Amino acid sequence: LEIGNLENISTILFGGNNLSGEIPIDLYNLTSLVQLQLHDNQLTGDISSEIGNLVNLEDLRLYDNQLTGEIPSEIGNLVNLEDLRLGVNQLTGEIPSEIGNLIDLEGLSCGGNNFEGEIPTSIGNLTNLTFLSLNENNLSGQIPLEVGNLENALVINFGGNNLNGEIP
Repeated sequence: LEIGNLENISTILFGGNNLSGEIPIDLYNLTSLVQLQLHDNQLTGDISSEIGNLVNLEDLRLYDNQLTGEIPSEIGNLVNLEDLRLGVNQLTGEIPSEIGNLIDLEGLSCGGNNFEGEIPTSIGNLTNLTFLSLNENNLSGQIPLEVGNLENALVINFGGNNLNGEIP
């Protein structure tokens, strides 16, 4: 029996192991998942666009692996997410503007990757954020004015990037 056949499962907690290989594509069909924690492993490959199927997810932790590629724009389908942790991987490309669809997010951690481009202005939609970490990437441009919308933020970490201009 494969894990992808567990269609009623709501929680998968496999963090802190030595799991390797790619995230199984069948995992993205488990639409009842509320919590998916695969952090602190040795997972490789990319985050499939199929992740957009997991519309009930509230907690997604893929940090501290060896994931590559870009964050798919379909991440914006996960409108119930409260905690998204993708830090300390080898992810590249720009942070998709669709991240701004995740208005229930309280924690967003994408530090320690190779993201480039500007911080999307849509980040200002995430008014429930208390923790925002985009540190140690290759982000450039100015800090968007919309960061001022994050009135609940306790921590904003943009350190170790190539940002310029004035602090808004």
